[in-house]
Amino acid sequence: MADAATTAGQPVVFIHGLWLHASSWDPWLELFTAVGYAPIAPSWPGEAPTVAETRSDADSVAGHGIEEVTTYFADIIGRLPRSPVLIGHSFGGMIAEKLLGQGCGVASIAIDAAQIKGVLPLPLSSLRSTLPVFKNPANSHRAVSLTPEQFRYSFGNALTPEESDALHEQWTIPAPGKPLFEAALANFSRHSPAAVRTDNDLRGPLLLVTGGQDHTVPGAITRSTLKQYRHSSAETGLLEFPDRGHSLTIDSGWREVADACLRWMAEHSLGPWNVAGVPGVVPDAGRAPRVD
Repeated sequence: MADAATTAGQPVVFIHGLWLHASSWDPWLELFTAVGYAPIAPSWPGEAPTVAETRSDADSVAGHGIEEVTTYFADIIGRLPRSPVLIGHSFGGMIAEKLLGQGCGVASIAIDAAQIKGVLPLPLSSLRSTLPVFKNPANSHRAVSLTPEQFRYSFGNALTPEESDALHEQWTIPAPGKPLFEAALANFSRHSPAAVRTDNDLRGPLLLVTGGQDHTVPGAITRSTLKQYRHSSAETGLLEFPDRGHSLTIDSGWREVADACLRWMAEHSLGPWNVAGVPGVVPDAGRAPRVD
């Protein structure tokens, strides 16, 4: 689907976060293509085409930091036929925020986005989720993998153990430790790569999405992120899925999140469909996510 951006549809760039392979966006690519968008999900620098290949060459993904990855995606965006909608998860969400602030997209959806500079809350669950990296300072220059048990706490805590373990086997890859160290030190660095232009009045709309059961990026981090945008007149919204964890883009409930993203994009005229015209996307019923 890498050639989708050459079609006439509105480009959408999906940006994954740490420990997930770019192919974890495949169901989203199929859905967004079916409704008329032109989506792509580029790999991070050093990432091999498949999960298995990336696992077998972990050193290739090591050492890549936030600024390098942001510049890498900005270059990809610069070659698209027109400015895309950016959808990122976890550290991919932070990068989507940075790119939007730099004017590299028409809008952004940041799902369970990693903390940016200025965000102060760091709940204990977030510290525990990142312990596999922080327990050794040398991991700043290495790639680190999660065991099934670590993944179950960080990503799959709202799932059955069986589903969490299956997702771990299907999608996880080693991740560079450098972005986590950079984010952890962001508030002590004047020129941190985790800084985002939150005061940009000219950027497109931004939707922050949070899972209410997320251990890695708890809702307190996302709500603090929202406050960082208070000095911008550009639109910033918050959408919460109360019963979802950090796996919400890849688990069995991914379609609920994807449909909510499609509705938000349609409501902001970001694509070829209106809300009623998106196949399979209906108004929320029953347990609806909360929008602030």
